This record gives sequence, structure tokens and C-alpha cells, in this order.
Amino acid sequence: MSNDDTELEARLEAQDSFEPPESFVEQANVSDPGVYEAFEENWPECWNDAADMLDWQSDYEQTFDGSNPPFFEWFTGGELNASANCLDRHLDERGDEVAIEWIGEPTEEANRTYTYEDLHREVNEAAAALREMGVGEDDVVTMYMPMIPELAVAMLACARIGAPHSVVFAGFSADALATRMNAADSEYLVTADGYYRRGDPLDHLSKANEGLDAVEHDTETVVVERLPEADSFGHDLREDQRLWVDAVHAQKGAEVDPVARDAEDMLFLMYTSGTTGQPKGVKHTTGGYLSWAAWTSHAVLDIKPEDTYFCSADIGWITGHSYIVYGPLALGTTTMMYEGTPDYPDRDRLWEIIEEYEATQLYTAPTAIRAFMKWGSQYPDSHDLSSLRLLGTVGEPINPRAWKWYYTHIGDEACPIVDTWWQTETGGQMITTLPGVGEMKPGSAGPPLPGVDAEIVDTRGESVEAGRAGYLTVNKPWPGMLRTLYRNDDRFVDEYWREYSDTDSDDWRDWVYFPEDGAKIDEDGYITVLGRVDDVINVSGHRLGTMEIESAIVGVEGVAEAAVVGGDHDVKGEAVYAYVITEDGYDENEELREAIVAGVESAIGPIARPEAVIFTPELPKTRSGKIMRRLLEDIANGDDLGNTSTLRNPEVVSAIQEQVGE
Repeated sequence: MSNDDTELEARLEAQDSFEPPESFVEQANVSDPGVYEAFEENWPECWNDAADMLDWQSDYEQTFDGSNPPFFEWFTGGELNASANCLDRHLDERGDEVAIEWIGEPTEEANRTYTYEDLHREVNEAAAALREMGVGEDDVVTMYMPMIPELAVAMLACARIGAPHSVVFAGFSADALATRMNAADSEYLVTADGYYRRGDPLDHLSKANEGLDAVEHDTETVVVERLPEADSFGHDLREDQRLWVDAVHAQKGAEVDPVARDAEDMLFLMYTSGTTGQPKGVKHTTGGYLSWAAWTSHAVLDIKPEDTYFCSADIGWITGHSYIVYGPLALGTTTMMYEGTPDYPDRDRLWEIIEEYEATQLYTAPTAIRAFMKWGSQYPDSHDLSSLRLLGTVGEPINPRAWKWYYTHIGDEACPIVDTWWQTETGGQMITTLPGVGEMKPGSAGPPLPGVDAEIVDTRGESVEAGRAGYLTVNKPWPGMLRTLYRNDDRFVDEYWREYSDTDSDDWRDWVYFPEDGAKIDEDGYITVLGRVDDVINVSGHRLGTMEIESAIVGVEGVAEAAVVGGDHDVKGEAVYAYVITEDGYDENEELREAIVAGVESAIGPIARPEAVIFTPELPKTRSGKIMRRLLEDIANGDDLGNTSTLRNPEVVSAIQEQVGE
């Protein structure tokens, strides 16, 4: 390391806050510090600013309706269409400008560019094809697709005809697909024959068909042919399946009038992991969600129509919904979709893309940043990244060291970083700095956004002192919030609203949203999110329910009982650690360990693959029979165990430690 590099690292290490560059502030979409006070004084009408970023077919009558808490409504009486807001309204001024830049694998020939006119035409044709299949308003259409442009087209086509979509991450298992289609009573599926990963073709249709076999009602399927004939798996379509190219091209030139949707009509469902083992169908609505995605894209990500904006997430997760599709396209910008991984064909792939397309923002996960650090700065240093104006992180907290590496080697100390906290349930960003307003503190997400009332409280619901840890709560509703859990209002209330509220009250001010995250706050009001306080593991920014993983493990022949916890991981943030008790007569051997890993991958997907499977004769349990997961987490992390006096079997702890140490 040169002397200059050593001096730079020493200076950054000593610095605990960073001001946004003046050049950025001068051009920022939001740069007035008074925005916080203005939103506070004018709540809830302050959110008219977000609604005004959209085109409404009928004006809304009321900004916020809190008369039936916690079932809040926003922009009541208003009508709009999400597809029209993302496409039609841009055609006159930006029709020939690029809407989507798609970078596929494995060759440059795979790349595709869609102008707004191109995208509008294909969305209309796809909407006509879905209608021809029988899809009507309020029918849920499931999408089980990789990162290909047809996924965004299908989402916007559904929005156009008023059919909510439910996107299932392509890496999830067949069982996960079936569970979600059954829960949503979804009769329609859009999927793909396969896709590429690190240059290799993967058979996706076989997995989709396996899932369809477990769906409890009749279905119809449209299959996108992603793979050329040379790499295809020779599938024969079933009677209830048709090719995307045939269905859409049969509607060539079709135009479908966008269906006027009430602001509170469902735009999409997104299933997320829950502590009961059953995924939760988070319901997002058209007016509130789209206004939130647009406003946060504008204020936090500083997106402008002339930008080429790059979010490296997968559309199978909420980040891709809000900040690859709906937010950027509502603002009329160029949004990028990338099919591949950051290290194929080499570890400079992302930097090569940024240089080639002159990307102006990069929004990625701390997991990826930690991987970039391990690979070395020589990869980004070999590319011109000067087009970048803003950097962002999403999915999990980022530690100060990774933040400073990102700031230095990717942003060249010239790009503000927005470290964003939010959830599937919130619809969009909630806690972060505004890049044109506030200073940045590495490791701290920042203050709540203007108009967002977040607080850190103790177990009694009282505010904690600066520097103390507590529970993150949100005291006021916001437009992008989930409205309920699909067909499960009781679970919605129980899981999100009962922790610090009087549930008998009909005054919305008595209801507090509890996102199940621990956090602390400093004297400047900056919030540092510490992680989950429920039984959900955050692997590379993806939330996985422990119950779901444990059920998969216990389903393996020879397993009697299992407990799953999250352990620290340099790259993933958290990794899955499985503690397993075998049935009598079964050996604790590598063969069973591999069967357990395979069982988890089959039931949930590779994202849930255990980092370690530890065999143990017993699990540490309290005298009431509850597994003491804290101890298992401490063992996984090599931490001090603290008090074990409440255990009914304290001797098992040292036995498990020995197993982990082997």
C-alpha cells in the first residue's frame, strides 16, 4: 500500500461524518433543509406532494383517512392507472428515450434496449394477450421469472388491465411457488423456460411445472423463451401452456385503454417470510404505493429523466418492484436491469457496465459491497466510474468500514451515499439521509424521511435515551404502507400493530407500527438499525423465516428436531446455522448433512442454504421448553454465552460448542 493510500485510510478511519458535495447539493432534487419542518407542520397534506407527481384520472377527495385504524387509506376517491403513469404520460416528450436497458448473459448480443414507445407497445400487446386468456380486473397473476425484460412488461401489463401481480423470486423452489399461488388463488402464471447463471443455462420450466403440479386449482401458463434452441432443455408445453411470443405477437399493434383503478385498489401482492412458517401476502395499493415509490425515487435517489439509473437488485424482491420498475419509470428515467452476477465473467463486471452505460446512480446491497472489498479495489480502479452521482445501499445495515470503502473506491469521495432502511411492508424507503440536505454518518441510516415519525422505544413503549438500544417504531401512517395481509386481517393487526398500542381505540394516533427491528438513536436523531428482533434471518438482505427452514430440515428422513438461527457472516451479513437432532438409528454423518442442505434448497431455494449443519444430542431449552435461540446465535458467532441458569439442560451448551469447534 502506498503512503497516499495509507494516509487516505487513516483520514477516513478518523472521520465519523461526511457532508454531501456542494456540486451535488446545487443540482439535487431536494436541497432545502426546511423540508423536514414543512412536512411536520403540514402533515398529512404534505403527502399531496407525492400524489402530485402522478397523473390522476379522477382527483382524490381526501389525503388521509384514519377512521378505521389500523386499516388506513390514502388519497381516497382518486382514480389512476400505474401503467399509464409509467408509460403513456412520457410518450410525448420521451417516447424515443430509453426506458429499460437490459444487460443479459452470456454475450453482448443478448442485451436489449427498450424506448418508452417500445415498452408501451409491448405492454399493450401483453395486456391484450392476458385479457384474451381470460385475465380480468382483480385477478391475481403470478410471475415466476428471472431478470428478463418480459418480467417488467408483464407487471405493467397487469397494472394496465387492473389485475394485481404476485412476483415470486426465480431462485425460490417449486414448493414456494405452489404455496404462493394457492394462497393467492392465482389461476395465471407467467414464467420462462430458463435463464443463465455464470454462463450456464438453467432449466426453470421444470421447476415451474413441479410447482404447478401442487397448485390446487386449474391454471393457465405463458412461457417466455429466454434460452436459444442450442441451450434449451427441449420442453414440450402442456395443454394449458402457451408461448409468450405466440400470445403477444397474436396481439400485434393492439392498444388497451388503461383501467381506472381506485387509489386503494390492489396493485400487487408480495409474499414475505413470517415467523409462523407461512409466507405473508403483503398487499400494496395503487395510489399510495406508486406515489411513495415515485417521491422517494425523486427525493432519496435523486432520479431525473435524463439519468441512467442502476439498481442491482432482483425484481423478485420489493427493491426491484419499487426501485427498478415503478419508481424510476414513473419519473420517466432510464432504468437498468442486469441478469447476471457481479463476478461473471470477471469481478469487474458491474464496473464495466457502469462505465459502458455511464450510469448515474448505483443502488446495491452491503453484501455485494463486502464482496467487492474482498476482491480488491483494483477492479473498480480499472474503470471510469466518473458518471456516478449518487450511491445507495439497501437490504441490511452497512458497517462503517464497508461504507467508507464504497465512498472512496466507487464514489471517489464525490458521491453522497444513502443508507436506506425500509421493508417489503413499507413499500419504499423510510429512514435515510436526504442526499442534498443532511450529512452522512457511516453505519447509521440517518433520520426518518420528512413526514415519517419514527421513534426508538423500550419495552414499555417509552422513548429511549440517545445511545441506548430499543425497538424501532413508526408513529404515523405513510402512503406507501401495506394495507393488510392478503385475506388475513387478523394476522396483519397482530404482527404489526399490537406491540405498543391500545387495540380498542378508534383514534389512529393510538396505533403504532412495529417493524420488528431493533435500533438506537444518537443525539442528532440519526438512527442505526441493529437487526431483527423476531425469528427471521436476513441473508444478503433477503428475509427468511426460521420456521420455514426448520420445517424443511425436519422433513428430511432421519431428522428428529431442528433449530435455525442467524450467525454473523463477512459477506452475507447473516448466514443460516442449523442445529439438528437425529432420530435413533441414524448416523450424524456427512451424507445426512448433505441431505439436509439439499432439503432446504429444494423446499425454499439456494438462498436459504445452511452455512453449517451442527449435530447435537439436545437443544438448549428453558424450563418451559422454549429453545434458547440466543445461546445458539452466540455459539455460532463465538460470543460469550452469558447467563445459562434458566436452562433446564445447561450441560448441552458445552457439547454444542465442541461440535461447532470441530
